[in-house]
Amino acid sequence: MTSEPQNTPDQRPLDFIRQIVKQDQRTGKHLVPITRFPPEPNGFLHIGHAKSICLNFGISNEFNGTCHLRFDDTNPSKEEEAYVESIKTDVKWLGFDWGEHLYFASDYFDKLYNFAEQLIDKGKAYVCDLTPDQIRQYRGTLTEPGTDSPYRNRTAAENLELFRKMKAGAFPDGSRVLRAKIDMSSPAIIMRDPVIYRILRSTHHRTGDTWCIYPMYDFTHCLSDMLEKITHSLCTLEFQDNRMLYDWVLDTLETPCHPRQIEFARLNLTYTVMSKRKLLQLVNEKYVDGWDDPRMLTISGLRRRGYTPRSIRNFCAQIGIGKKESLIDMGILENAVREDLNETAARVMGVLDPLKVIIDNYPADRSETLTAQNHPQKPEFGTRELLFSRELYIERSDFMEDPPRKFFRLGPGREVRLRYGYYITCTSYETDDTGRVTALHCSYDPETRGGSSADGRKVKGTIHWVSAAHAIDGEVCLYDRLFDVEHPDGDRENDFKTHINPDSKQVLTGCKLEPSLAHLEPGSQVQFERQGYFCLDATLSTPGRPVFNRVVTLRDSWEKQAAPVQTKSLKQK
Repeated sequence: MTSEPQNTPDQRPLDFIRQIVKQDQRTGKHLVPITRFPPEPNGFLHIGHAKSICLNFGISNEFNGTCHLRFDDTNPSKEEEAYVESIKTDVKWLGFDWGEHLYFASDYFDKLYNFAEQLIDKGKAYVCDLTPDQIRQYRGTLTEPGTDSPYRNRTAAENLELFRKMKAGAFPDGSRVLRAKIDMSSPAIIMRDPVIYRILRSTHHRTGDTWCIYPMYDFTHCLSDMLEKITHSLCTLEFQDNRMLYDWVLDTLETPCHPRQIEFARLNLTYTVMSKRKLLQLVNEKYVDGWDDPRMLTISGLRRRGYTPRSIRNFCAQIGIGKKESLIDMGILENAVREDLNETAARVMGVLDPLKVIIDNYPADRSETLTAQNHPQKPEFGTRELLFSRELYIERSDFMEDPPRKFFRLGPGREVRLRYGYYITCTSYETDDTGRVTALHCSYDPETRGGSSADGRKVKGTIHWVSAAHAIDGEVCLYDRLFDVEHPDGDRENDFKTHINPDSKQVLTGCKLEPSLAHLEPGSQVQFERQGYFCLDATLSTPGRPVFNRVVTLRDSWEKQAAPVQTKSLKQK
């Protein structure tokens, strides 16, 4: 359960799945809905999984039901305990708790095997000796029916004997499979005698070497749902055809419980890829720095970058649940975290590209304490102390030698307000041999402490700063979108990796930060005033050397580049 208030069906329009759940409660068909989130422990979760997590656990929360976390661990060659733990961490971080309802498909291996034997006894499954390539050839095409396997008409007794020998390890890997006996001429290829068991000698992360045969996903999934008495089995649209097999298995075995499978559109985001295979390529080929790289839209990457659980839940609620595939603009996700951090992130000052300012008329041996608000709209956030001294750092971009008329920051003879400080006027500047400005000389008005003038004069520019004598050094990683085109995997002529944004990561060293940041907890988010929202990297930061990741800019810097429509049908691409 989440610790923060959740929207209920009475507070927002019901999507089509919630309408079904509410109707089932109203009619008494399912007074207590039971849903499940069934990830495979073969990789890290991404933002698309977050949509499913929020849907399944959200329905449980909203309708006083239960949501199970079940690991579909039927392919031990690709599964690891580390993935199990990372998935559990991600689900809890998002704000959800499965309580006592943690399950594994491997919990049911004995029962699944017995169900397979029941299908054999009914004449609805047979052992097939065709190779995987031959099975594909016999299956037919979308326009041509399949061809019966030459082993399709084995007797139940013969199939049972062979299946038991498969279990006992009498045959090599890949030499035989158990197939459901359905209809090789079915217009739905999924129903053309699909494989439901295969031989695979691979140590399982939970059962060890107990089994050398493993059930396939489509056989396992529906029976696991049935055994757990799931009422609404929610999955994405690519499993729509699989529903026929889902229902066939349960109907043929005449199970006492028959969950209802309901499909919804998966999440498709611009400027990213969602395929596990492609994400794995990015990691293995070193295009990113691991699965938790802050540019990756894995949940661990989003967490490390500084996204908040509430921002992701709000994003999932905003995009809703639909029946048709659509493309969601990345700006919606970025704006969700921007809106959340605007409410929750304390304001601080950090100078990313420092330029020294020397206030010539301020005493060299003096410093003073100024008071700054931690959040201008939230007095309950309190205040903090800023140290002010003769030498400061400001952003290099806040000075121009020959500024245009509408440049309201520093230039020769120009006056600006230092945030929470004084008015200062640039009197001169220094350059090096290349002409690069190295320092500004300014004067300050001691009557403007706190940022207001006693004589009522106004200045249009306010800039941030830090005291040179008191600032701490830090490193800042400016992360941006990983790809520079809207649909990187929609390019049929070029590999998706050719569209990686070369500016997706910029590392700034020598940044000057206000001293309060020396005590920030790793993973905390703050707003660097005028710069954006940043998070203290829990992985890279060390005592005395903070590393901040930019979560998101203050405004959508891609707004002019993005398509004017935020969502659109994938068929319109």
